[in-house]
Amino acid sequence: MAKKATKKAPAKKATVKKASPKKATAKKAAPAKKATVKKAAAPKKAAAPKKKTARKPNAAFMQAFTPSAELAAVIGAAAAARTEVVKKLWAYIKKHNLQNPKNKRNILADDKLSKVFGKKEVSMFELASLIGKHLK
Repeated sequence: MAKKATKKAPAKKATVKKASPKKATAKKAAPAKKATVKKAAAPKKAAAPKKKTARKPNAAFMQAFTPSAELAAVIGAAAAARTEVVKKLWAYIKKHNLQNPKNKRNILADDKLSKVFGKKEVSMFELASLIGKHLK
């Protein structure tokens, strides 16, 4: 069988109209503008420094609590604020090297701390809630 060769008609290109150059129109000459003189900016006044007042400690954080017998064995029997109790606990933990060496956020309790915590390993985020049970 013989194939018929078909010829496609070449596609016509779209004609684009070119914009004709505009003729120059006679414009009226604009009146010359007067040169304006800028005034020098007024020097900015330095803001008066704010007076720093001494921070007032929150009374709720400064309230002294009496530690339980188990907690007193670790930090001492004297009444102390909750923040001081946490500081003393961390001092005890670091002195006795009770942080987990692989994960420093965990505390490995020794005999005294296991009575306070109730378990052998505690996260540092649990520390405050476990201490609260031993303060009155």
